[in-house]
Amino acid sequence: MENLVIVGSGPAGISASLYTVRSNLSPLIIAKGMGGLEKAEKIDNFYGNEEELTGAQLHEKGIRQAKKLGVRFLETEVLGIREEENFIVMTSAGEIETKAVLLATGIKRATLNVPGRKELEGRGVSYCAVCDAFFYRQKKAVVIGNGDFALHEARVLKPLAREVLILTDGKQPAFSESPEFSVDTRKIASFEGEERLKAVVFEDGQKMETDGAFLAIGTAGSGEIARQMGAQLTEKGHIKVNEKMETTIQGLYAAGDCTGGMLQVAKAVYEGAAAGIAISAFFRKKQE
Repeated sequence: MENLVIVGSGPAGISASLYTVRSNLSPLIIAKGMGGLEKAEKIDNFYGNEEELTGAQLHEKGIRQAKKLGVRFLETEVLGIREEENFIVMTSAGEIETKAVLLATGIKRATLNVPGRKELEGRGVSYCAVCDAFFYRQKKAVVIGNGDFALHEARVLKPLAREVLILTDGKQPAFSESPEFSVDTRKIASFEGEERLKAVVFEDGQKMETDGAFLAIGTAGSGEIARQMGAQLTEKGHIKVNEKMETTIQGLYAAGDCTGGMLQVAKAVYEGAAAGIAISAFFRKKQE
């Protein structure tokens, strides 16, 4: 069993690992891709950085620094986290048990920008199967996405819904294993409904009637994971934390873009450091 799992290898996650590894916690960082840094063409406003680095270059430097100190990395996708006696991190590579978790994957930027999506959010269009599956007992639901996150959400719905399908919105399926659900690869044009969602409309003009549509595009972001766990979010959908980066669930921390505020490397590094110090103190207190 792990003491600490850090979800995300960006500035917040790496910063936290640098502090916790010095407290002999042996943190494990789980990540797939580099998140928001991937889109940064150049970074020239970060302290001590006298050369113009791309986001990818800064990301790689951070990983090398952490590995040099003994931080371990696992490249796989986190699908969700459930709370039992400890935390169980569900990944594409299997389940990992840990005593504490830091969410540091940034904010999820992928959504489906089609007519009707925003208007029907909370009225048939959902982002959390764990939260809302109960409302679709013996009803038809579709999950929109083409990866393991979408497959995980479909499996959450399966025991309750009458029928579950996966819609990839024109993208090629990228599941790590064969899904047990029907998969439709047509491009989505809009959501249809007035008081509630009634149908998904495809670009070819055909409609698929459904009671619910769950958006699971790309990978699960920190906000989605926190919401599934029951952690409190802000009005803007960011993870609510205190000055120690503690969420409303003991042992669960969050840092970086997922907590809101400035979407800047400097802010992510600070919050990662604050989380690392708080997590180290958390384990020292447990040993007393």
